[in-house]
Amino acid sequence: MARKETDHPDYHFITVVMTNGTEYKTRSTYGKEGDKLNLDIDPNTHPAWTGGQQQLLDRGGRLSRFNSKFGNLGLKK
Repeated sequence: MARKETDHPDYHFITVVMTNGTEYKTRSTYGKEGDKLNLDIDPNTHPAWTGGQQQLLDRGGRLSRFNSKFGNLGLKK
């Protein structure tokens, strides 16, 4: 079975604008040729991309209860 020309997405060049104002061009299926994609989260500084430390929040004492119950297992906090 032959593939139809319409089976492939329309890749074209867009400009990605980082939160600090720097721009770069890349190919994408977003929008149309020449569109700009403004990022809300900067991958240069966001912990999801940089491997930053995550913090556990103690909501309703759950973390405290867990630590009091299993804290003697030798795990560091």
